[in-house]
Amino acid sequence: MTSSASRPAHPWRKLLAGFFAALALIGVVLGGALAAFDPYGAMPLKRSGAPALMDLNQRYMYPQVIRTHLFDGAVFGTSTVRLLDPSRLDLAFGARTANLAMNSATAWEQAQIANLFLRETPQARLAIFGIDPLWCAQDADSPDKRITSRGFPDSLYDANPWNDWRHLFNLRSIEIAWRLALHRMGLMAPRLPLNGYEVFTPDERAYDLGRARLHIYGDTGFRREAPSDAPPAAGVDRTTIRLPALAWLDNLLARTPAGAVRLVVFPPAHAAGIYPAASREGARMEECKARVAAIALARGATMVDFRLPNPITRDDANFWDHLHYRLPIARRIEQGLADAWTTGRDDPDGFYKVPAWSGHSGS
Repeated sequence: MTSSASRPAHPWRKLLAGFFAALALIGVVLGGALAAFDPYGAMPLKRSGAPALMDLNQRYMYPQVIRTHLFDGAVFGTSTVRLLDPSRLDLAFGARTANLAMNSATAWEQAQIANLFLRETPQARLAIFGIDPLWCAQDADSPDKRITSRGFPDSLYDANPWNDWRHLFNLRSIEIAWRLALHRMGLMAPRLPLNGYEVFTPDERAYDLGRARLHIYGDTGFRREAPSDAPPAAGVDRTTIRLPALAWLDNLLARTPAGAVRLVVFPPAHAAGIYPAASREGARMEECKARVAAIALARGATMVDFRLPNPITRDDANFWDHLHYRLPIARRIEQGLADAWTTGRDDPDGFYKVPAWSGHSGS
């Protein structure tokens, strides 16, 4: 009789062993590729140099930009400040600037990238904080308002480089590593320049005023005049309005180096989406602006408010939709920031106001 020890292994056992061996080999190969190409700058020994930004999700890309230590100035915010050109800001403020604004970023996410920049850049010379209605929400600190459906790689933002690996082993990272491989072979350009600046709006030559008006008034539900039937603010005690995100702004401004230029900016929006101060929504925004101005004054920052109804924000031809202005307006904002920081005076044409000024001496 043949003993059980001498019986040949069942075919399924060989198949299973081969499957797991192949799986382990694939894992080793993919792990080696991810370590070699390091799409998010996760390797502790490689956090230097100039990475190629191959992903469009700025939440994953910008931490390694900061850790290059090539920039001592930064713009934080959402897409409403993404059109600010770092090279023009460099000329105005004497810094080396990266635009670190992120599409649809929550106030909490914006605070995280600013925290990382300030921690990694003790000699920062410029910090521009774009403040939009997200910062003025009463529930900005609630769990569902902290992170969007895009997810947030929190371990890429802490001081421990060894825990970044958990963001590497997924199909998205493999895709970005493959793009990096193509880039190194000269077959693919970076998705974003190292300073983060991208003209994400359509080509100006393709601008269609009729289509823009659809986005301003039709698709968004806004009308040609600021909403007049919004609930009135009568009886609202503005001192009881909850604005939790402003504590984050206060902390960021307090940590910005004393010699740095600090600018707190309310970007322009189309006048059709700006609620009148007599409405509840308008009263919240006015209270938010007032508190931001007080924080800016206390922290030696300049606040510049472009979110105003004026001839520029009432002109449909200046916008792609109710939030996103065109490139010529971005150029005016850049110049307005420089003028406001230098003089502390409101724009004579009403484009912006300066509720708080740091008292720049021209040095």
